[in-house]
Amino acid sequence: MIKGFKDFLMRGNVIDLAVAVVIGAAFTAIVTSFTDGLIKPLINSAGGSNAADGLGFRIIGDKSSTFLDFGAVINAGINFLIVAAIVYFVIVVPVKHIQERRKRGEEAGPAQPTDVELLTEIRDLLRQRQNS
Repeated sequence: MIKGFKDFLMRGNVIDLAVAVVIGAAFTAIVTSFTDGLIKPLINSAGGSNAADGLGFRIIGDKSSTFLDFGAVINAGINFLIVAAIVYFVIVVPVKHIQERRKRGEEAGPAQPTDVELLTEIRDLLRQRQNS
C-alpha cells in the first residue's frame, strides 16, 4: 500500500499540479496587491477615497488625495519569489532527482504486470463468473 502511494506521488502530473496550485495562490497575492495598492487608488482619485499609510506617494485630486502603495506591491512580489524558491528547492528539485534515478534504473518504478499475469487474472475472473 505504501509503495502504491509513493508511486502515485512520484508521478509528474501530481507534482506539477501541486506546484501550480501553490504558485497560483502566491501569484494571486501579487495581483490583489497590485490592484489594491495601485489601480484602485488611481480609480478612486477621481471619486475620492481614504488614504493609506506605507511606501508610495499621494496623488492630489479635486476632492481628495489618494495614496499609491508601491510598498504593498513590492512586498507581494518578494513574498511570491520566496514562495516560488521554496517550492522549487523543496519540492521540484528533489522530485526531479528521484525521477532521474528511476530512469537510470537505480530505483524501481511501478511494476507493470506481465502478459502471463494478465492472462491468469482474466482466466480467474472468467472462472469466477462461470461458477456464480
